[in-house]
Amino acid sequence: MTHMRLKAQTDPGSEQKPNEDWYHAAENLVIVLDGATVRTDTGCTHGLLWFVRQLGDALRSDLADESRDLSAALHAAIGHVARLHPECDLDHPGTPSAAVGIVRVVGDVVQYLVLGDITVVLDTDEGLRVIVDNRVSHTAQPYRGIAQGLPFDAPERPEALLAMKRGELAARNTEGGYWIASTLPAAAEHALIGQARLGEVHRAAVLSDGAAAYVSLLGLGDWQDAMGLLDSDGPRALIERVRDAQREDPQGNRWPRMKAADDATVVFANLAVSGEA
Repeated sequence: MTHMRLKAQTDPGSEQKPNEDWYHAAENLVIVLDGATVRTDTGCTHGLLWFVRQLGDALRSDLADESRDLSAALHAAIGHVARLHPECDLDHPGTPSAAVGIVRVVGDVVQYLVLGDITVVLDTDEGLRVIVDNRVSHTAQPYRGIAQGLPFDAPERPEALLAMKRGELAARNTEGGYWIASTLPAAAEHALIGQARLGEVHRAAVLSDGAAAYVSLLGLGDWQDAMGLLDSDGPRALIERVRDAQREDPQGNRWPRMKAADDATVVFANLAVSGEA
């Protein structure tokens, strides 16, 4: 029998806004969702937080069936949530959406899925395997560079962020753009999916981009450092180091970024087979 010894932490990026990340961490199944920042109208009366919670609940239910393929479960979950609010404009370009990261252990296999800017890290016999879907970061150029280069208090920054977001949305769930969970079930077919033999995987982590910033944005360490910190001190310690760096750079001058601080979620797992120490 296999067990994932789990540690988890989520932290809102701002006291003025609810945390739009969501996670589930239980025996043999980890799910992390990261709600995509809303900067335009959405055509949905329920809001992003509702969408993320509904998608998470649907995924958790579908994936309880271990025979269910990860991509098929995500496909079904997206369709299920769409059917919950048919009165909303589900064809609106700004409909709520979320990035998805899943790690599941079934038998002697560790399965993973990534759609959108979630990061999954597997510590294997052959070294670290880092799975990240950064297709969104290649959209909305050059608006992205302009917005990211402005101090947070620059008067032109809101309009620059809006222009960037409109460019992103134009590329969302399109060939050559990026893919994310929203109202199109077929987006699940574009997820990054893989697996590894259980006995060859020792640790795993699933991080929203606000937490993955420890490596990807702030460069506070590499992924080996991050996994070591998660193992020794836990997810809270990693998120606090991210927050410390962000507080030291209140205008985004040292580390240009879209937000002063983003919602951050980490689920970390030590994997062990019964009988192992």
